[in-house]
Amino acid sequence: MARTAAILRALGRALRRDQKSIAAVVGNNFFIVTALVLQEAGAFLYLILGLILLFTLSTDPLRKIPVSRLGLWPLERRERWMLRAASPWVNPVTWLIGGSAVWVARGKVTVGLWGLCAGLIAVSFVLSALPIAPRGGLWRRMPRFPGPLNHLIRKNLREMLSTLDFYVALLLSLAALAYRVWGPRLPEEALMPLTLLVVVALSSYAQCLFGLDGESGLERYRLLPVRGWQVLLAKDAAFLALAVVVALPLAPMAGFGAALVALAVGHYATVNHQREQVRWRFSAGAPVVEGLVQCALIAMAGSSVGHSVWMMGPCAAAWAGSVWWYGKQWDVTDQNGNAPRSQ
Repeated sequence: MARTAAILRALGRALRRDQKSIAAVVGNNFFIVTALVLQEAGAFLYLILGLILLFTLSTDPLRKIPVSRLGLWPLERRERWMLRAASPWVNPVTWLIGGSAVWVARGKVTVGLWGLCAGLIAVSFVLSALPIAPRGGLWRRMPRFPGPLNHLIRKNLREMLSTLDFYVALLLSLAALAYRVWGPRLPEEALMPLTLLVVVALSSYAQCLFGLDGESGLERYRLLPVRGWQVLLAKDAAFLALAVVVALPLAPMAGFGAALVALAVGHYATVNHQREQVRWRFSAGAPVVEGLVQCALIAMAGSSVGHSVWMMGPCAAAWAGSVWWYGKQWDVTDQNGNAPRSQ
């Protein structure tokens, strides 16, 4: 019993450290725009944020322990069963859903909403407990891209798919698609705000494109026979590919132009003020003022391209100039032997 209790205490400490990373949502452009611009009108968007956070925080606590290490610990069969039964209660989300059940009984929370949250937690718990896909599995089956940057782009796609920013944008896109297919006719002028909101959901990641690489990843970039603009181009190609995918049900051309400007502005923070990021969390980008400037330029670019497709030219020129300029800065840093370090 003492050994099981010690393991549960360690799991609790690990979960508390991990859950502190959810504070990154406060520095995310999507949260800032929703709080400052939409305010009460953004209740649905807050619900999406909450559901995604709830899903990621509902993982099996035992996944914190490597399977090989857990198998070597001198635990009896009875202790392992106790650990399996008690570990879910180390996660505060389990207590949250249990407390919600009490409120359901008192009529304060609807059964449907409680069932949705409980089902989401159960699905996340079960999925996290499944064995990790083998090497070469579905997660690594990314499309191939022409040119020497193929593997870098595919790696960057996998990184971006491990951020919650993309799944917020995807949920918004799928909700709009479902409404356009099964709901009343959506006015054309409503597509632009939704498109801009989807790009804003991705924009914080454009300010920290190297955040998931870590120190070892930055060192490997220094050893690769590629220039700085090529490194940024590989990052941007993955970002633009996913931005176009989520903008397809809305206004894809406007979304593409807005994504180009998001990258053009985000390269400054990406190269000069790198911030280490955590997988399966929201990206924490630049300070609030820089984020608001980026969002304002995203809105201007998307609206301009929506009114005239010829405005795609200035957007593309601004992005290309940003790639060239900040690629040079990256090269100078490399030549001095000082790789950019995460802060």
